[in-house]
Amino acid sequence: MSIGEICNRETVFTTKDSSISQAAQLMREQHVGDLVVVEEKAGRRIPVGILTDRDLVIEILAKNVDMNAVTVGDVMSSELLTARESDGLYETLQRMRAKGVRRVPVVDTGGALAGIVSADDLLDLLADELTALARLLSREQARERQKRT
Repeated sequence: MSIGEICNRETVFTTKDSSISQAAQLMREQHVGDLVVVEEKAGRRIPVGILTDRDLVIEILAKNVDMNAVTVGDVMSSELLTARESDGLYETLQRMRAKGVRRVPVVDTGGALAGIVSADDLLDLLADELTALARLLSREQARERQKRT
């Protein structure tokens, strides 16, 4: 299964020059914990960073920084891990674990923002798959009991 098949295509984004207040309001309005930071290039949104609710707490609130004195570009994580739509689930999960990130923007073949995948999304998917596997085992046991009586 590819990341493109499971990623969330309704990605909330912002730009580097957005204010921290605008970013926080956007997160609140859209009920998200992160914003993908993009640059417009030839009509395409290219991910250049990510801003999380944790970034706001650790970099702004905990340090008593005047949020009017900084922009999203000042606070965002710019060492950005992305996944291509064609990347596999396991490969992406390994890269997320190696980099210690919970959210990964997904890009198309041209590098433009196509979606986002989070650790929560992957946990939901894997939990569903494990539940299906558990059901298979119990059905197999029931079938065998029926057959062997």
